[in-house]
Amino acid sequence: MGIKLNNFRLTLGKDEYVPIMIGGMGMDISTSKLVLEACRLGGIAHLSDALINALSDRHFGTNFTKDRLKKYKKDAHLLNKAHAQFEVGEIYKAVRLLVEDSMNKKQGSGGIFINIMEKLTMNNPKATLQARLNAALDAGIDGVTLAAGLHLGTLALIEDNPRFRDVKIGIIVSSARALKLFLMRARKLGRMPDYIVVEGPLAGGHLGFKIDNWRDFDLATITKEVLQFLAEEGVKIPVIPAGGVFTGRDAVEMIELGASAVQVATRFIITHEAGFPSRTQQRFFNCKEEEIVVNMVSPTGYPMRMLNDSPCIGTGIKPACEYLGFILDENGDCSYIPAYNAELERNPGATKISVKEKTCLCTFMKSYGTWTCGHKAYKLKETSNRLPDGSYQILHVEDVWKDYLNSEDHSHIKPPMPKEALAMAQAGAKAET
Repeated sequence: MGIKLNNFRLTLGKDEYVPIMIGGMGMDISTSKLVLEACRLGGIAHLSDALINALSDRHFGTNFTKDRLKKYKKDAHLLNKAHAQFEVGEIYKAVRLLVEDSMNKKQGSGGIFINIMEKLTMNNPKATLQARLNAALDAGIDGVTLAAGLHLGTLALIEDNPRFRDVKIGIIVSSARALKLFLMRARKLGRMPDYIVVEGPLAGGHLGFKIDNWRDFDLATITKEVLQFLAEEGVKIPVIPAGGVFTGRDAVEMIELGASAVQVATRFIITHEAGFPSRTQQRFFNCKEEEIVVNMVSPTGYPMRMLNDSPCIGTGIKPACEYLGFILDENGDCSYIPAYNAELERNPGATKISVKEKTCLCTFMKSYGTWTCGHKAYKLKETSNRLPDGSYQILHVEDVWKDYLNSEDHSHIKPPMPKEALAMAQAGAKAET
């Protein structure tokens, strides 16, 4: 019998978990249903607060985005969007609604965490980030993972919260150097992180590397460098590698390096509990390796991995900052706005334009048009059954979960084929003979 991921456990403080952490996928890809199921199974999964006001409108009947549009629509012609400010109280309420709803439904021994990105600056970086963090803590979240940024000032924003010392806090880094900078600030507050997610270059979505050098790195090497740095510092913090951990065997190899658990995401985008529409999930099943690209279309300035035919690429929709505007910086700017206006100037009178270099990320995240995935998404077809109609069986979180825990090699344990599909397949095979 080989070593399985199920032979290990992740310990964070007084709590013990199955060593699987599902990353936060926004907007509304890592749904509350997905997170609750992982929690029931004893692991950790992340809610995402990406586009949180729009998420709240979708699930909780609020009108935050509608009210913003009504308030700022008359100024939509302005090139700078500093006028389109978010109401901090609304942000707090939106995050609190999401977290409380999930925490109230929680079952099992797992943990419900939330992924909070520093790069979602929302036209007022400090105040909006503080509201999001405090709302999550006040709503009872089990853990907070700080993502998409160095977060050098983030801990100070919540040091007065009563749960600052109790809630589990982690950070995503892609190098020991980035971790060193964060730990310097953490030491000053006497609040070290409870875990560290080390994200490698094969992850989906935004990457912590440069567009011209991400290929020069690999997850195992970065993980070892982080572990060595922590050992030299005399600090014991669980390290959780992420990005390209596609099988249970991949996960075990990381733990054998010294990691405490793994963070995964791509294999869960094709589950019933995930937010992607079924048509998009079938596209993921059918993708080829060469169709998975890293580009610079995100206005955040980070490289981003996605399918090459993602609807967000090359479109020319009008900026939706008065309606959404989650990536507006502290000056009211977003790099999509000048790219869009430059294309308009190059094509005066055109009824349709194509902006190649950037995308209106907020709009396409909201409409499921940003098809982000890890590099190994082309292997998803190997993890499911091909049904008689040519489509692939959509899985459940538990199917993928058990495969990670129980597979001993690089093969995949496929879920049972649905009875109706199995009967059709057997009938077809009988007819052929």
